[in-house]
Amino acid sequence: MNHLYLRKIVEEALLEDLGMGDLTTQTIFDAGEFASGSFKAKKPGTLAGLSVLETVYSRFSKNVSITLHKKDGDNVEAGELVAEVEGPVHALLSGERVILNILQHMSGIATATQEVVDLLNDDSIMITDTRKTLPGLRALQKYAVTCGGGKNHRFRLDDGVMIKDNHIKAAGSISKAVEKARNAIGHMVKIEVETETKEQVLEAVQAGADVIMLDNRSPEQVKEWVELVPDGIITEVSGGITPDNIAGYKGCGADVISLGWLTHSVKALDISFNLDLK
Repeated sequence: MNHLYLRKIVEEALLEDLGMGDLTTQTIFDAGEFASGSFKAKKPGTLAGLSVLETVYSRFSKNVSITLHKKDGDNVEAGELVAEVEGPVHALLSGERVILNILQHMSGIATATQEVVDLLNDDSIMITDTRKTLPGLRALQKYAVTCGGGKNHRFRLDDGVMIKDNHIKAAGSISKAVEKARNAIGHMVKIEVETETKEQVLEAVQAGADVIMLDNRSPEQVKEWVELVPDGIITEVSGGITPDNIAGYKGCGADVISLGWLTHSVKALDISFNLDLK
């Protein structure tokens, strides 16, 4: 995980959550009171984002000790111990919500990714995310996808050229759009073209696209259309693919399946924190 991004996100999250301070904790407990606590999974899943514990607690105190019983990418069962902490009560309680918000969200993404990788059960096809991420959280969300066995699509608009339907309309054709892009970019940049018909697939091949996306196609259509694409061009399938139907894409011949819902609407993994006073 990129810890620069994590620290920035944690700082903003703590500023949002604390305001002028944790009124409840500060009025009930003395600053010198210590306690221990534990993080446990309440549902089975795949973990991601455990370094958030150290990042958050270090903002409150140097006297918080953390024992991790799991690492990012590990599977966890319901009731299983994830981490134990010990330190000032003020630090443990004031940092609890931000830690859980980030840890549960990232672990939910990792869990969903692992689920679809297992359901597809095809090592020849790469599962990736998209840019459909929550504002400000993209780096953490995309890292969580890798913890679940997936890979990352482009991070930003400057990572590569992706020519979609509106670009094609504005440029006049796939061929014109690819030609203009190719003349403007360097040799390290790939060009992807989104297609919705056989004719568009053939045009993208002829235009010299590096990646061809087959948008909202059934497994049967994908199997048929990938036969039109030479081996040197990557094929990607996207749109309308869920845990309910992804198994049908096994053996379809595509190289990549990209799933936007992995990051924009995934369910958090339920993790709890329980305190034990000394």
